[in-house]
Formats: sequence, structure tokens, C-alpha cells
Amino acid sequence: MTLRRKVIAATSIVLVALAVLWSPRLARLYRVNHLFDEDRIVENFLHVERVFPLSTMTASPDPLRFGRGTEIDRPASFEYEGKTVDTEAYFDATQVTGLLVLKDGRIVLEDYYRGFAEEGHHISWSMAKSFVSALVGIALDDRAFGSIEDPVTLYVPELKGSGYDGVRIKDILQMSSGVLFDEDYGDFDSDINRLGRVLALGGSLDEFAASLGNEVPPGTRNHYVSIDTQVLAMLLVRVTGRSITEYMQEKLWHPLGMEYPGSWVLDDDGMELAFGTLNASLRDYAKLGWLYLNGGRRDSVQIVPADWVRASVTPDAPHLLPTDSKWGYGYQWWIPSGPDGEFMAVGIRGQFIYVYPRLGLVIVKTAANHDYTNDQPRYTRTDLALFRTIAAGFAADSTGVAPTTGDT
Repeated sequence: MTLRRKVIAATSIVLVALAVLWSPRLARLYRVNHLFDEDRIVENFLHVERVFPLSTMTASPDPLRFGRGTEIDRPASFEYEGKTVDTEAYFDATQVTGLLVLKDGRIVLEDYYRGFAEEGHHISWSMAKSFVSALVGIALDDRAFGSIEDPVTLYVPELKGSGYDGVRIKDILQMSSGVLFDEDYGDFDSDINRLGRVLALGGSLDEFAASLGNEVPPGTRNHYVSIDTQVLAMLLVRVTGRSITEYMQEKLWHPLGMEYPGSWVLDDDGMELAFGTLNASLRDYAKLGWLYLNGGRRDSVQIVPADWVRASVTPDAPHLLPTDSKWGYGYQWWIPSGPDGEFMAVGIRGQFIYVYPRLGLVIVKTAANHDYTNDQPRYTRTDLALFRTIAAGFAADSTGVAPTTGDT
């Protein structure tokens, strides 16, 4: 064989090897880039295992099964910004996949749409952040680390020199880290979309977090950035010596009595995308809301410390307080403006765990709204108006006084 042919043959072998190596990643990049396409989004949200590698938490050996209460009907319509919204039309337009209403620990409404089912899994997106917050509270109670007043770099030294250097764990919990990060899902070049492409091509989430800089002093501004939650996950892995999946299964998933398996999307290093890729059933999402409604306790077992639950849903600084134009923020929970202490876990594209403590009410809604990023504030506030309309029915029945159903 001539030298030229040897070079061509060797080059061909290298190219074939590279194709074999990169074809799964390129295929994943393609699927990520089309994750939210109108004709694919529902299927992707219900079957994320077809897009990403997953780790799995098994169903609890001691499942919590909610009983059935007096059934209610889904509201035919509700008011938002002085206009009547037809519920069925809104559900169709935003591709709602599930709605569950839990009153005093009993299911009073449970509907599934577009191929979702009781035993199915639906991606949570940022509702997952509230689960991670619960794990941080459990780890603190376990004395896995000293205090949320500690700088995160005390436990995650690879973040030294980054925007997280010296930042308190509490500031990260409250989305007030000061880190420079663009969360605009509608901008192809935003940090959140760049993070998605890093994941798709096999990058490391830990390395991505360590690459970020600082924008403002920590603890001075509430700026929602998903990478903050990923840093909390890094903290949990370092201080517990276990993966998020393993720790969550033992400390939260099993004790809370999850009826079905759950899963997390992983990066190529085996790290969970803790900022938003928990997959679970509608009922199991409801259990976190029910747990916080009950001060972190299931029967005689305190799963999440009661003081952690209270602090999680209580904004404690001016930049965290809700206003008429802005929801407040706790430890990875949203707090709308209002007198009754509502709080919510919220995920992009229409995922919600809504808790109304005064009425013992938990509402879970999942959706695959392809248009969500074009008008995110309107969609989230419209959903809140729906939840408050449902709550108003119970309030009127019990007290004659209904909560405000407006768009605050």
C-alpha cells in the first residue's frame, strides 16, 4: 500500500471513529434544539427519556395514597384582567396535560389530557427547584453542613474565583447570588440556552457554573437564574457524598410516599440537572405541596424541618417581598402578592404546584405551552387567576369570603 493510501485509510478510520463518538451527541443536540417545537413539545415533556439519559428513584415502599373527596368541576371560565377566559379554550391553546386539586388531603379533581396518565411522568422544569430546596433543608438538619450563612465556596472550593466566590448559601437559595446569567429562553444566545447546548454536546454543568462572573453584590437583588439551583445541587453532592438521586430517594422520595418512580436528567458526568429536570407523576408532585402545607410532616415523621418550611415561603428582605407587579421569593418558592400566604413552585411552559394554606388547598398543573416564552408574565398570571378561582369556590362554601382572583 502506498503512503498516500495509508494516509487516506488512517484518516478514514479517524473520521469514522469521530462520527461514532459524536453521532449520539449530535442527535441529542438536534433533539434539544427541537425540544419545544409545537408538534413535538407534548411528547418530549411526557417522554424525556427519549432525549436525555436519566437516573431513577424507585417508588416508595410505603406509598402515600390520597383519598377521594367530594368531586368538583373544573371552572368553565375565570376572570383575568377584567376579561373572561374560557377554560377549555385556554387549556387547548396552552396544551395543558394535567390538573389535580387536593383539598384537605383528598383529591377532588384529577384530569389528564394529551396522552398524560396517572402513572405517567411529566417533566417539572423549575418546579424541581423547590424539591432541591427541601433537600438543602434536610441536609442542614442532618448537619451535613454548618449554616446557610456560610459561603458556598467553603464546601464547593472549585467555585473559588467565580461569581460564586464568597456568596452565602442563603443568597443562592433566594436567587440573590449576584451572578451574571441571562435566563431569557426566547434568546438563542442567552446563558440558559447556551447551558442547554453545553449539556447536549456533553459538557459539564459544574464547569459551566464555575465559568460565570459576578454582576451585582450578593444579597441585594432578586434575579432569577437557574444556575443558582445547580450550585445548590453541587453543594448537596459535596456535603452528603451522594448523588442528588440517591439522597433524594432516601430522604424525601421514599419517606414522602411517592407512588411512582421518579427520575432526573443527567449530564455526561452523571450530574443531575437539578435546576429543572425532575420527572414525576401528577400525584407525586402534589405530595410536595401537601408536605409543605403540613409543615414538613407526614403523620408522625418530620421529613423537612418545620422551621425550614416556614422560612422557605417567607420573604425576609426588601428585594424579596412581593409587590403588585412582582411576585416575592423565598427558598426556591414563589410568593404572590396577597394576604393569605399562598406560595408556588413554578416551571416554564406551564408547570405549577400552588398551595393555599388557609383552605388546605394544593393545585398541580402541568402543560406543554410552546408559546410560553413569547408572553411569560401573562401566562403565569393567568394560571394564578385560575387557581384563585378554584380556591374562591372553596372559600365561598366555607366562609362566604372569596380570595382575590386578580392578576397580582
